[in-house]
Amino acid sequence: MTPTPLKQSIQKADPWSANCPSRAIIDILASKWVLLLLPILRDGPKRNGDLMRAMEGVSQKMLTQTLRDLEHYGIVTRHNYAEVPPRVEYSLTRIGASLAKAVESLDHWVIKHYRSMMDSAAAGGSSKTSRP
Repeated sequence: MTPTPLKQSIQKADPWSANCPSRAIIDILASKWVLLLLPILRDGPKRNGDLMRAMEGVSQKMLTQTLRDLEHYGIVTRHNYAEVPPRVEYSLTRIGASLAKAVESLDHWVIKHYRSMMDSAAAGGSSKTSRP
């Protein structure tokens, strides 16, 4: 049986190709809310209210959409407990934990280079930082 085009795209991603569905994943992962959410979930399952308190400035609508997107791609799982009052927790999947580790490296990079980048921006973008 010949694989469908979707199955072919799943077998090997080519994000440099304009037609590759992996670009939708990159688009979601490039969200500032995703980059802030993943390290929080790395500490273990969290309820919606915990996430809202940990991520200052995110709206409920944006948090819900971000969690749905991450759940859709298998990065986050949603566990709905059959309790009254209702209780829902979000946690990272194995692949989500792997991604959170990579995002943590980016967080450390931002912290390390924050001051020089802000100085450069304040100077009008002139690059006075040393080259690698």
